[in-house]
Amino acid sequence: MKFMLIIGDGMADDPIPELDGKTPLEYAKTPTFDMLASAGVLGTVMTIPEGMQAGSDTAILSIFGYDPRECYTGRAPLEAAATGIKLSAGDVAYRCNMLSIEDGSMPFEEKKILSHSAGAIEGDESNALIIDLFNTPVFQKAADKAGMSIYLGSSFRHIAVCRGGGLGDGSQEMGTVLLSCRQNDKTDEPSPCLVTDEPSPCLVPPHDHLNETLGQHLPHGNANAATLEELIRLSHNILDKHPINIKRRLEGKLPANCIWFWAEGTAVELPNFTKMCGKTGSVISAVPLCQGIGVLIGLEKIIVEGATGELHTNYEGKVAAAIESLKTRDFTTVHIEAPDECTHNGDLKGKLQAIEWVDSRVVAPLLEKLKESGTNFRMLLMSDHRTLTATRGHDSGLVPYVLYDSRVDEKTGLKFTEKEAEKGVAVGDAKKLMGLLFEIQNLDGED
Repeated sequence: MKFMLIIGDGMADDPIPELDGKTPLEYAKTPTFDMLASAGVLGTVMTIPEGMQAGSDTAILSIFGYDPRECYTGRAPLEAAATGIKLSAGDVAYRCNMLSIEDGSMPFEEKKILSHSAGAIEGDESNALIIDLFNTPVFQKAADKAGMSIYLGSSFRHIAVCRGGGLGDGSQEMGTVLLSCRQNDKTDEPSPCLVTDEPSPCLVPPHDHLNETLGQHLPHGNANAATLEELIRLSHNILDKHPINIKRRLEGKLPANCIWFWAEGTAVELPNFTKMCGKTGSVISAVPLCQGIGVLIGLEKIIVEGATGELHTNYEGKVAAAIESLKTRDFTTVHIEAPDECTHNGDLKGKLQAIEWVDSRVVAPLLEKLKESGTNFRMLLMSDHRTLTATRGHDSGLVPYVLYDSRVDEKTGLKFTEKEAEKGVAVGDAKKLMGLLFEIQNLDGED
């Protein structure tokens, strides 16, 4: 028996007037999704724990069977793990996005965030810009004062690390201000990292505030925020007239004319997935977050050449990698970022295309190859969270899932949509999903 988890990031949505009141899942042509829903178990699941911010970090941890309320220390440490960055106690990691902010002579605070990804900037230009920025003497001096190092990421995604948590004069306790890893009284194992009563800097995800002015979202909340804000302002002064950005504007592209810090967190350790679930496995994704979670829980990270995290990615390469991985492992995850990125970019047509391509270029060929091999398998298909076309941001509502078993035809006649899923089986907590996929637990909640 083989097992698969297919995540179409941000596929779930609300009804959209431009689609005659349908959601993208209802409007898109998804015959393979619908076949799975008709033959499998369709339902809804809550992937974001109550009170936590909606995002792939908390959602995917939950889907893999981990409770973010106990183990989540921030998004950046999860992404750092994907690139082999080792965080020590007291270190603080940040996601460092390349942003596009509004051109014009207005004050910095009045400029709007146009793109959280600098117009989906490619890795070579993004890397060149961030290297030049950190090598510019005035910026280098400010970064050195903050104890900050930069690690090249994927496309617009970089990781900044402050060793020992220090951020400038008088702020050497940042590691303990943000999070405190307290020791368990009964064992030497660290207990879950808990937020302390000390104020932490307010750092917001830029993709949740597109077309809003910078001033209301700049870092604030404690002394460390002033250092981060200084670095952000300096980055704009340096990057705005960089030759790469001048060229991008001439080509009709958005400039990568600012950096943005968010998703801060400290080192984290997660229980081993194979020991917890009894299955060996791998993660196939273009984005550091999903890769990093896989690394931290002991799954193999598989990099597919040409996988970008955007609409035009190597779907076929991911399918081939999944089939190859399953030859020697019990389980694989295929994560497709495109629906989420298209929604953040305000590209409804792209979101529809992404959903249809997950159906036709990922799920359909996977089913075909597995059936040809005669292998019995179980597949869990789902959206990790809702990404709303109306706001271009994430939402924590229920998402649809379908659990398909090649040995069974449930003959439900349902389709893979948000509304149809409400007629199915409500799982409640996403931490139960792996138990259901691996038949460790049944839908009645019994082991």
